[in-house]
Amino acid sequence: MGREAKPVTDNPRSSVTTIGSSLIPIINKLQDILAPVAAGSESSKISLPQVAVVGSQSSGKSSVLEALVGRDFLPRGCDICTRRPLVLMLENRPAEDGTGAEESEWGEFRHLPEKRFYDFTKIRREIQAETEREAGLNKGVSDKQIRLKITSPHVLNMTLVDLPGITKVPVGDQPSDIESRIRKMIMSYISQEKCIILAVTPANADLATSDALQLAREADPTGFRTIGVITKLDIMDRGTDAGNFLLGKVVPLKLGYVGVVNRCQEDINKNSSIAAALAYEEKFFRDNPVYSSLSDRCGIPQLARKLNQILEQHIRIVLPGLKAELNSQMHAIHAELETYGMVMESKTDLGATLLNILSKYVEAFTAMLDGNNPEMLTKELSGGSRIHYIFQSIFVKSLEEVDPCDDVTDDDIRTAIQNASGSRNPLFVPEVPFEVLVRRQIARLLDPSLQCLRFVHEELIKISRTCEVTELQRFPVLRKRLDEVMVKVLRDHVEPAQRMIENLIEMEVDYINTSHPKFVGGNKAAELAIHQLQSPQMSPGMTDAEGQSSQAVQDKNGQLPNQGSCPQLLNNEKPVSGGSTKTWGLPVFIGNLKSSGASFISRSFGERNNSQSMPPVIQLREPPSILRPVEVTEHKAAEIIVTKLLLRSYYDIVRKNIQDLVPKAIMHFLVNLTKRTLHKTFIQTLYRENLFEELLQEQDAFVLKRKHNQELLRVLEQSVQTLQKFEFDVSSHQMGKFRYHSFSRSFATNSTA
Repeated sequence: MGREAKPVTDNPRSSVTTIGSSLIPIINKLQDILAPVAAGSESSKISLPQVAVVGSQSSGKSSVLEALVGRDFLPRGCDICTRRPLVLMLENRPAEDGTGAEESEWGEFRHLPEKRFYDFTKIRREIQAETEREAGLNKGVSDKQIRLKITSPHVLNMTLVDLPGITKVPVGDQPSDIESRIRKMIMSYISQEKCIILAVTPANADLATSDALQLAREADPTGFRTIGVITKLDIMDRGTDAGNFLLGKVVPLKLGYVGVVNRCQEDINKNSSIAAALAYEEKFFRDNPVYSSLSDRCGIPQLARKLNQILEQHIRIVLPGLKAELNSQMHAIHAELETYGMVMESKTDLGATLLNILSKYVEAFTAMLDGNNPEMLTKELSGGSRIHYIFQSIFVKSLEEVDPCDDVTDDDIRTAIQNASGSRNPLFVPEVPFEVLVRRQIARLLDPSLQCLRFVHEELIKISRTCEVTELQRFPVLRKRLDEVMVKVLRDHVEPAQRMIENLIEMEVDYINTSHPKFVGGNKAAELAIHQLQSPQMSPGMTDAEGQSSQAVQDKNGQLPNQGSCPQLLNNEKPVSGGSTKTWGLPVFIGNLKSSGASFISRSFGERNNSQSMPPVIQLREPPSILRPVEVTEHKAAEIIVTKLLLRSYYDIVRKNIQDLVPKAIMHFLVNLTKRTLHKTFIQTLYRENLFEELLQEQDAFVLKRKHNQELLRVLEQSVQTLQKFEFDVSSHQMGKFRYHSFSRSFATNSTA
């Protein structure tokens, strides 16, 4: 295809091709370097200086861009045409000698590397096809970029981003919130401080309500980054002009405005060249009395020059910060890349890596238990402190809150005493009811002890899953096997701890040591019972609801009053026959049977035999199937009090033993044993040469991340090197100029002399 347009001979662009010839190509080169990874991740999106073209639908954005390039290459139509952001890099390159006009200009797409388009009609078709591949055929919009680089001797160096036009009403496959989506897409570009905003507004619309200027004001409230472009000046109503707009009297902008004349749709349909359109534009502004005095603010050539100069100045301002940003990003990517590790090829590398991971895991697990974790939490308990909390704040306190007589009523005790007495009326309190009841209460301690063990076991599993080293994230198979081994180790160690706890409870149940120095004993209990019975609060018919008799004589710590202040009494007390006695010493409170009662019975029996007439037979009522003890007497009340005192005293001794020994058993058989044997177990189970490749098979996501970060690190390093080379060239050039001027001055001085 032949050239459709050549710039007019007096086109200002032909005389300013050196403006920005050093800085802008550097940014374009950085665009090329970063383009392959620009869409890879959020962390790789480095903001580079560029010009974002913003405007409402059919505002003339495409015509402005084509005029800047001097070619027809953008999709056209009455509906939305720009449906994906088009990053357009313009590169000025002088035509080589012997090169034809067609070969001096071409376009290259990033998604089609190494392929040059010399036919700009094919560039338009490729833009349309690429748009439809991503955004569909029916007016859909996508935020994925199309990157196009146009090289020509007739353009100025700059980078522009053609953004979708702002639309109000959804059409085709566009979602109902198409306006907010496009606005969000536009804001993601123009809110960057390194972005110059080219706000395009048609002259036949109200500039004060321009969508482009409103968005620009949101992103750039000061107006330091915004250039206004007023299009279609030739179709304004007769008698009106945009002079005040161009002078910034309506909506002021620091970078000012430029007015342009677009090709009308009829010219486009007739394939009128851009060169002809530029000639018409020049004549329109020259002949218009208002615009002729504003020649520095009118025309595509002035817009190109202004964009080029502003972009170069902007690049000079942001270049130091850009280099710092690239360096910071490069160090961050390098640090992240180190966490992914290197690719392992030999068995030696695999074995060393596996051993290192196992050792780090054991160290992290132990540190969590011992409180040496470098990443210690400050908001909540973690690691070994949670196990200590389970022991002291849950297990110990819960046992202290248990009263052994809560589930034992006075009727239960009285019935047990009566059953232990058999057919006789007891002269002393039987020991059997006490032993039965205390064994029952001691057996109740087994469940909370095993619950404590279960809590600690669950905490250890949680700790094992929160102390994972970073390298484990790379190897899902190793992570799974490591967890399986850890669960098995803990389960195996729970069993001896459970057996020990069960043995502790069985030991206490099997032998009731009534000779324990802290045990209250029968004599002291009897003394306390008498004291309570003699107090005015007690009565023979007293029930549980009227007062816990034994609880009243104990202090808050479960100790009996005067237990520590009467050592001689406690030492002198003696059960009836040591530990094997079946009764506890207690005075009999029932009055002795009187002999008069016995003679009365004998006399009545004799009189009955001598009677001449027999009285009616006395019928006894049948005993019920379930018998309860008789009513409470003073003697029975004393027996109940004594039994409760003995029960509480001995239970308190056993409770303290269990509170002390159960945590010790858990720590010894479960926690500390796991710490001591974990590394050895890992080595025996997992460190096998035939398992290296299976265990160290990397997760696909990590392989992709490593590959992506390696590529990203490469392009960042290349970008930094590009900037460093540019800085070196500039400094060398300045030094050369300085030396040249110094030599010239010296030579002139010597010549004069």
